[in-house]
Amino acid sequence: MGTNKALLRIENESIISRLGMELGSFGEVLISCADKNDYEELRLPLVVDENRGIGPVEGIRRILTEASEEYVFICAADMPFVTADLVRYIASFISSDYDCYVLADEDHIHPLCAIYRRSVLPCVERMVSEGRYRLRDLFRLVPVKYIDLADSRFDKKVVRNINTREDYIEVLKPFVLCVSGYSDSGKTFLIEKLVNEFIGAGFKVGVCKHDGHDEYSDVPGSDTYRFAKAGASVVSIFTNTRFTIHVNEPAGDILRRMSDTAHPPDIVIIEGLKGSNYPKVVLSPGDGVRGSFSDPLSGIHGPYICIATDNISLNKSDCPIYRRDDVRDIFLCILRYFGIG
Repeated sequence: MGTNKALLRIENESIISRLGMELGSFGEVLISCADKNDYEELRLPLVVDENRGIGPVEGIRRILTEASEEYVFICAADMPFVTADLVRYIASFISSDYDCYVLADEDHIHPLCAIYRRSVLPCVERMVSEGRYRLRDLFRLVPVKYIDLADSRFDKKVVRNINTREDYIEVLKPFVLCVSGYSDSGKTFLIEKLVNEFIGAGFKVGVCKHDGHDEYSDVPGSDTYRFAKAGASVVSIFTNTRFTIHVNEPAGDILRRMSDTAHPPDIVIIEGLKGSNYPKVVLSPGDGVRGSFSDPLSGIHGPYICIATDNISLNKSDCPIYRRDDVRDIFLCILRYFGIG
């Protein structure tokens, strides 16, 4: 990666900070590190390596030395999907028969997603003194319980870590942006063209439309409309190849619902949502029209990706500016903004 993976940000928060918050319910959270200066802002206890450059075995040795509990869950700082529920699941296997409880799947064992009993510390110290740094060597010296992920309710995603820039991009998906502007500024037309650009580049695209007036309804007189008017909380219509569901409740986490489909989108484009915190392509129709270029960002909350307008004037804004029909340039600007171009 060329950078400290633990400090990579997801939803504006570092991975290691997310892990600290997620696992904080267990009480003591210790950060194993080679340089305490990297993590001082986390306000968590730091356990610094004494033997540099020998890998995770030193971190485990130091953590087991400093930990106050008999059993310690240890995970890598680049595993953003580890949850407290996963740790509780692993802990449910604790018995007097084993000293290590290691998650495994059909491809790998995961010694950095495992619970270690402090009683293994003498073995770890002996390994370090002998120059043996492979964690698999430890598992030959102490009783180990391998916990098959396939027998649990957890997806393999929980043990996913970030090793490359491509891994990081996959974790960040879906990338979400808004195409925002006032009525009749050309939002729908631009979204149609952007969808074609993204698909042509190999991305899967989802599109949401926000109705600020809460006037959405099915076609009056249709069967689904009549069922909903009769009081059904969920109405669905389907064919052999597709379906649509109408739910009479607040939108909630609509992005999560889209991601749970068989073909989750890489990119989600939302039409509208001027006041949201999502990055935006702002449509401005030109001078003399509501939302004109004289103040193209008025009433539209940032951050901004770019402005698309009929009136190009580069000294009007620090935001990149394109003509509304320069769809290719707007598309490339979006890719650059998200770092995927």
